[in-house]
Amino acid sequence: MTTAGEQMHALVERLYPLCRSITGDGVRATLEIVGEYVPLQVHEVPTGTQVLDWTVPQEWNVRAAYIADRDGRRVVDFAASSLHVLGYSVPVSATMPLAELRAHLHTLPDHPSWVPYRTSYYKPDWGFCLSQETLDALPEGEYEVCVDSTLADGHLTYAEHVVPGKVPEEVIVSCHVCHPSLANDNLSGIAVAVFLARALAELTPYYTYRFIFAPGTIGAITWLARNRERVNGASPARAEPRARGSVQHGLVLACAGDPGQLTYKQSRRGDAEIDRVMRHVLAASERPHNIKEFSPYGYDERQYCSPGFDLGVGSLSRTPYAGYPEYHTSADDLDFVSPEAMADTLAVCREACSVLDRNRRYVNLSPYGEPQLGRRGLYDSLGGRSDAQQAQMAMLWVLSLSDGEHGLLDIAERSGLPFDTVAVAAGALHGAGLIKA
Repeated sequence: MTTAGEQMHALVERLYPLCRSITGDGVRATLEIVGEYVPLQVHEVPTGTQVLDWTVPQEWNVRAAYIADRDGRRVVDFAASSLHVLGYSVPVSATMPLAELRAHLHTLPDHPSWVPYRTSYYKPDWGFCLSQETLDALPEGEYEVCVDSTLADGHLTYAEHVVPGKVPEEVIVSCHVCHPSLANDNLSGIAVAVFLARALAELTPYYTYRFIFAPGTIGAITWLARNRERVNGASPARAEPRARGSVQHGLVLACAGDPGQLTYKQSRRGDAEIDRVMRHVLAASERPHNIKEFSPYGYDERQYCSPGFDLGVGSLSRTPYAGYPEYHTSADDLDFVSPEAMADTLAVCREACSVLDRNRRYVNLSPYGEPQLGRRGLYDSLGGRSDAQQAQMAMLWVLSLSDGEHGLLDIAERSGLPFDTVAVAAGALHGAGLIKA
């Protein structure tokens, strides 16, 4: 039987060859494959649609792109790798000398065997990405240049998957689906999101979990524009404090499969519940990890955390964006991500969801003096347990801080006890009628 890590790597391998961009058939093909793993609601937003301060652009698709020498040999070919064409290249069919062509060629001189990933979404241009070694081997002379692409009115495509919970309040899990042939950024995040959704569906979680698969930046902005009531109950034009929508917490997943240690970037608030949960889970797991302060640069957490929405959304990755040499290059390939790293990221996500779902506030129904736990069989239930003293202390801490103001995570942090131990104690006390939610 294959492991979850192996299954995630297999999904990355299926998605890897596809030419994704912020719009187009590559996104649709990606979502079609993801839809084999979890059911998706796919949304198509027409070109020209106003989304907050942005406008949905024309749709880009590319059929072929190559540079051929005088003998007709294709020295650079999109068919070999979707990274070879500048993203959103306008159509071109021409013959030109290498001296003229060089202005449209992108390489990485410091890594001469790698191919860079480059785009020109909002400025009409064309170009090719190739290794410095390939460029250095090209003789002077005439070259045939072809970019068989279309830029036309169409749609921006994104998708959602919802895991129903016991309450309608939502946790959003977001990943971007716009990068071609980059295994860590962004395919590992997609794979972890898919398998997290599948794991949660087996549990009936407390919160409702909404998974968002959208192109970076413009996709998240489009989702926010179309879900104003879900994320923010009042119009941003109104001066009075806005009502909170159904989205309570959120997490952006990216760069989830590289060999680096886990990194959590906090929300703009810095003290959102998801921030506290992730800090606690990572510290309690004793995994090597980094906690980073919020910055308005990065992935789509910066859209969800923009001041008008101010959602409690953080970002989980291994090595952060631009933090590894392979970032946005052909070296971010299938060998760069591992089943073990993705499985580890998934495990932390599952632990975080478990804490988030169980972080309830309780009220002590017997607050005058310590209730007699032995009479209710609560001490007897601990007999023989190796952690009996810890479990007993957890009950006392839960009784002490169950005032309707402190959640179980507060109690775990203040007591220094494991969250699971505190949650089990709360369950026992609730069952004995000593606390209520």
